[in-house]
Amino acid sequence: MTTSTVACRQASEQDLDQLAEIIEGYARQGIMLPRTKEMLRYSLDSFVVAEVDGKLIGCGSLCQLGQDLVEIRSLGISNGYKGQGIGRKLVETLVKQAKAAGIPKVMALTYEDAFFQRVGFTVVEKEIFPEKVWKDCIHCSKQHCCDEIAVLMEL
Repeated sequence: MTTSTVACRQASEQDLDQLAEIIEGYARQGIMLPRTKEMLRYSLDSFVVAEVDGKLIGCGSLCQLGQDLVEIRSLGISNGYKGQGIGRKLVETLVKQAKAAGIPKVMALTYEDAFFQRVGFTVVEKEIFPEKVWKDCIHCSKQHCCDEIAVLMEL
């Protein structure tokens, strides 16, 4: 398989089961927050998916944290498709959406900081994102011992 056959598009209602499956796989490993199908349905318009030959193999979403800041979240690739440029295509699609919306900063909390640096992000201190802390981190079991790395791209 080559990345030239990967297509990114907006998620639809028909994608819910596959989205939930990808995210649950990462959540079981403790590297992504779990999302119920109801949560996914509610935020479906923020998701993009990657597919190969009509098969959904990756996802990611944008969450607005403030007027000038969005977060890339729920970025995941199905087993067997990692390391083929699919994550890069998803991130590029999400960054284009942020740019089109006039939002100048895109951040993520990640364990894959090297990947994000390769696609143009810079490692920063998490504390510069109080919007994220108050929106999500207060509900996280790792709130006081967070080991994720914050990355930022300024558009």
